[in-house]
Amino acid sequence: MKNGKLLEISKFAAPEIIFGFGAISQAGESVLRLGAKKAFVVTDDGLIQTGWVEQVLRHLREVGLDYEVWSNITSNPKDYEVNEGASLYLKSECDAIAAVGGGSAIDAAKAIAVLATNGGKPQDFEGINKITRPLPPMVMVSTTAGSGSEVSQFAIIVDSARKIKMTIVSKSLIPDIAIIDPYLLYTKDARLTASTGVDALCHAIESYVSLAATPLTDVHALYAVQLVSNNLRESVACRTNLEAKKAMAMASLQAGLAFSNAILGATHAMTHQVDGLLDSHHGETNSILLPYVMEYNLIACAEKYARVAEALGVRTEGMSRWKAAEKSIRWVKNLFRDIGTPKTLSQMGLDENVIPQLAENALKDACLVTNPRDAGKEDLIELFKRAL
Repeated sequence: MKNGKLLEISKFAAPEIIFGFGAISQAGESVLRLGAKKAFVVTDDGLIQTGWVEQVLRHLREVGLDYEVWSNITSNPKDYEVNEGASLYLKSECDAIAAVGGGSAIDAAKAIAVLATNGGKPQDFEGINKITRPLPPMVMVSTTAGSGSEVSQFAIIVDSARKIKMTIVSKSLIPDIAIIDPYLLYTKDARLTASTGVDALCHAIESYVSLAATPLTDVHALYAVQLVSNNLRESVACRTNLEAKKAMAMASLQAGLAFSNAILGATHAMTHQVDGLLDSHHGETNSILLPYVMEYNLIACAEKYARVAEALGVRTEGMSRWKAAEKSIRWVKNLFRDIGTPKTLSQMGLDENVIPQLAENALKDACLVTNPRDAGKEDLIELFKRAL
């Protein structure tokens, strides 16, 4: 509202995107185009073993770029890991960042970029729009189909003292160039393929029903839902099904564009707390919580869930919007059953006694702000207990 008038303005931010088989070959040229002379390459030891990192380094050498490789991160990047990475970045006199990996490596790379130019510690930037100084050029080479971090304005970092995931949100975190090569997905095992695919679906559904959703984000979200519906089972079942890998890479990209601009909801607000405490697989936690959150939100967005059902391929002819919406939730549950993700939080090692604190922490998560239905502490406690 401005001067008594309702403003209806949609904004949409995205990096330059290079997508397709062989896209990894563009890594060196992409960093060079941003004016860099020495790249700080952020990755993890597992990816170094796959050979993908060496391919990126070769492409950097081909265009005459120097580099420093840092891989001291875990699956949920910690604040002290980011501090170490930022210190090494400054000592190495690099002038650009290139991440090779999934959400963990890319989020860590973004946080390193923040600390290297803004100083301080990750906790100083928790929340929305806390970054005040420009970041170094960033090129992200995605190796998983799920996080969408390579195109998003989010970085998720674990506060090791509080054992929670901090959400850092800023347009500054959107990389300059995102490189997505579906061929890189074939080295992922079935469990990681399933977990990251769930994350893509959760991003798509939560961003579609988000209070901040717009027509610009809706089209990306629904397309991602459709792609996951048609391809996740096949991608989990067969490592060498490159058509399914390509479709899931596109699903992750589309969902990433959607949630980066529309934000998310209660599922992610809750999942961040569990993952910070248990150091669990993000997508697996999402697979447990998403159906319960969808049931909770149903009263607020039945019309949109009905459209989700259609995107999932559910036959909704002759159904009421409410029945079609309920079908979407049942379909999601069946998908997670088929790909073998965990069914309960207790199965992941969560103790009921910590639930009140998890709910309290979730109330402070930026993702909860855009959930379509209001949720207080008692509501979140009940959802956690239902998922236990």
